[in-house]
Amino acid sequence: MLERLNQAMEHIESYLDRPIDVTDLARIAMTSEYHFRRLFSALAGIPLSEYVRRRRLTVAGAEVLAGERTLLDIATRYGYGSGEAFARAFRAVHGVGPGEARRTGAALQSQPRMSFRLIVEGSSSMRYRIADKGEFRVVGRKARVPLLHEGVNPAIAEFVRGIDAETLRCIAALSDQEPEGIVAVSDGLDPSRAEGTELDYYHGAVTRAEAPEGMDVLPVPAGTWAVFENSGPFPQSLQHLWRDVFTQWFPSNPYRTVPGPEILRVRLSGDGARADAELWIPVERSVS
Repeated sequence: MLERLNQAMEHIESYLDRPIDVTDLARIAMTSEYHFRRLFSALAGIPLSEYVRRRRLTVAGAEVLAGERTLLDIATRYGYGSGEAFARAFRAVHGVGPGEARRTGAALQSQPRMSFRLIVEGSSSMRYRIADKGEFRVVGRKARVPLLHEGVNPAIAEFVRGIDAETLRCIAALSDQEPEGIVAVSDGLDPSRAEGTELDYYHGAVTRAEAPEGMDVLPVPAGTWAVFENSGPFPQSLQHLWRDVFTQWFPSNPYRTVPGPEILRVRLSGDGARADAELWIPVERSVS
């Protein structure tokens, strides 16, 4: 899998001055477009579209400083419809406009080429299982929140604090299957996974029961789920769980993600210092 991902990275380098079709990248990596975007974002730490933009502007920056082409030629070559659009994008990455950079020989930012490799440390094992589930509902309260890659999401924290105790008891009573209890569900994420894009967050229960009046409902079709478990200091162990799933488990196993909600069940210790976590991700078996 990692070898095919690196072949896709080579394709990006060859097409920096041409349109890049994510479908082609997914085909090279022998996976779906959805899974390729998810895996790239997790491994690289930035969305695919942002990496391509930074690489293009890195290479364009070198051409600006070289002075062998006009600024409009460079803008056109790297996909910008006007000199003004190129100048805005250039300044956003490099902190200086292309004309000023050429006149002064300013120092520019650089996005290095990426390649992927798997580091096996052997210090811990990942507990996982594959589960087939029939269709179900997530029933609870829903909010539209921005995506935040690191740390506590303040929008989610504020939303959950605003749910009254009686509503929480009603949600908990609906739980009638795994994962049990009140869960955190993320759905409708933007394919780019860019920081600040919005998603639907549900604070709810997994159930087959009918939703009480006033509750939000997310229908989920039958499918296969990869279920990951870990225990440890909170929130570090939870953050490591997400990291390890995408940087270690998916590149090493014959499964890929498919569109659908991601479900997180967390149980904190009395003092809030430790947590038992269970992460459910919809998957399908990869085609070799």
